[in-house]
Amino acid sequence: MTPASFSSPLSRRRLLGAVGAAGAAGAAGLLGAGPAAAAPASGGRGSAALVIHNARVFTGTAGGGAPVEAVAVGRDGKILATGSGSAVRRHAGRDTEVVDARGNTVMSGIHDGHVHPLGAGDRSLRPSLEGAETTLPELRELLTGFLADTGGAGAEPDRWLVVEDWNPVGLLPTGSVPHHSMLDALATRRPVALVGGDGHNIWVNRRALDIAGITAATPDPVGGRIVKGADGQPTGVLKDDAQDLVKRHVPEPSRAELVAACAKVLEQAAASGVTTMMDALVGRHELELYQALAAAGKLPQRIVPAIRLDAGQTKDPAAALAYARGLRREFEGVRGLRFGMVKVFLDGVIEYPAQTAALLEPYLDGNGRPTANRGELYTSAADYGRLTAAFNKAGWQLHAHGLGDRAVRTALDGYAYAHRVTGQRDARNAIAHLQIVDPADLRRFAQLGVAACMQLQWAAEDTWTMDALLPYIGPQRHRWMYPARSLERAGARLTGGSDWPVDALQVWNQLRTAIDRQGAYGTGELHRELEGLSRSSVLRMHTAGTAWQLRQEGLTGTVERGKAADLVLLDRDVTRCPVADISGTGVRMTLVGGRVVHDADSEAGRAAVARAARAGSGPRPASYAAVHGGRHHACGH
Repeated sequence: MTPASFSSPLSRRRLLGAVGAAGAAGAAGLLGAGPAAAAPASGGRGSAALVIHNARVFTGTAGGGAPVEAVAVGRDGKILATGSGSAVRRHAGRDTEVVDARGNTVMSGIHDGHVHPLGAGDRSLRPSLEGAETTLPELRELLTGFLADTGGAGAEPDRWLVVEDWNPVGLLPTGSVPHHSMLDALATRRPVALVGGDGHNIWVNRRALDIAGITAATPDPVGGRIVKGADGQPTGVLKDDAQDLVKRHVPEPSRAELVAACAKVLEQAAASGVTTMMDALVGRHELELYQALAAAGKLPQRIVPAIRLDAGQTKDPAAALAYARGLRREFEGVRGLRFGMVKVFLDGVIEYPAQTAALLEPYLDGNGRPTANRGELYTSAADYGRLTAAFNKAGWQLHAHGLGDRAVRTALDGYAYAHRVTGQRDARNAIAHLQIVDPADLRRFAQLGVAACMQLQWAAEDTWTMDALLPYIGPQRHRWMYPARSLERAGARLTGGSDWPVDALQVWNQLRTAIDRQGAYGTGELHRELEGLSRSSVLRMHTAGTAWQLRQEGLTGTVERGKAADLVLLDRDVTRCPVADISGTGVRMTLVGGRVVHDADSEAGRAAVARAARAGSGPRPASYAAVHGGRHHACGH
């Protein structure tokens, strides 16, 4: 595809000046900017700060009408006009920046409705296995390299080695079960922890178990499990909330290190076209980081923090509401944040060997025979309903992690209860992931006004959906994996999210996979004929759909006069190019509230694009073949 053509570097600098100083310094003040903060330049109050013409504008609005080929951005950070090139160019003054898009797409910025950006920043400070599938000797070789890279002999015996993006189903040969003895064989006395890329598992050595005081007598915490062997002793694998038994002993990086790392990953997100994010796992620690980022002018996106409630808090709605309100009062003055969401985990993950997602019918043993395991449901429908009712009545939304069909039904039952007792018709509660949905529950999303927040980069045939899942749930349930089109046909509101850094942030491959159900890395199409979405549906779910989920559809999500100029200019026409080409889409410019937060032609923009390319170069493994590129490849950021 032909990249977009821009004006000279001098003109680009004029653009930064025209839209305000915050465009160069980040968008710390953009969300609260009013007319006084966006005074017109010498072109006059009626002229635009920026006009993009010769574009294929995806407005995201319903209905037909004449094609839109140009957009004018006002000096107040809002869209001044859309329409034909000749009509929109009338808004250009003598100092208006005019950009020729060369027929490429201009659209709303991507709204990520389920993401953990600060987690991505934190992870970037540690070595990563990048989800690799390895034999035990290969894994030990990688870990030996990490030990040397993180201090060597000088770090003995007490410096923790924490490695990110361990693949819980990636130990070869297939079916190998992790045990602390495998890590104990490393030539170190240091505590070692491998953090699962799925966010639900951690594998540690004996030294780490000893530091955490975990023994055969240690009970499982609420919402978690200490995996124990036939002898009753801990194996070194801890699931879900049990991970905290170890993680609480791991020293934290300094605040300055974290802020710098998080600023870089937020730049990476802007370079990928993301303008709004719902951070799906927030507590005081994350809010303090956002506060520091905003104060430093390093918060380029709009952020909706979802305050996490643990399983114990779900049983006391009044106390949970007081907790959330307390955090909101303390941090609501942080520019760029908008409160009103809480997050609850209802179950775990479905793939073998974890199998903690809650299912209506039991998992199979791999040979078609039912087991006694239906996964783990962390909160009952009754408790979740009472919690939802309390929060909805107070104007808050619930966001549930629901992977298995029993967790999905539990969330819907809870939302139905809240619907009955509060009488609210527009609560906009959500369920995220939706890996398996029972067909009997499809219509309930529309009936209850529940957002179906899907991470469709996972909707491809690969090791997770085939080897680690199909034998354990059978073909009948497998057909209902990520049922996007079925939900859409049943009237559900589809919204999109990446769940980054559970996976690399690959926004445009994510959109492509939602269409062809294979993406750049799948080995085949996952029920494409049944569940693949149209291109326009996919673009809308990741813009207007998620804006609706986050209650900001009056502000962003479509390209219309009066909306905030949260826009991206791409390097191709994603509305017409071959579907496979969508994966490689580049973002030439990203604006939030009319401010440039990514410019691919700037030095900072080029660096952010390079980081995004490196971070996105390690796909989820597509088969059970070993994936390894040497320790420096696995360690690189």
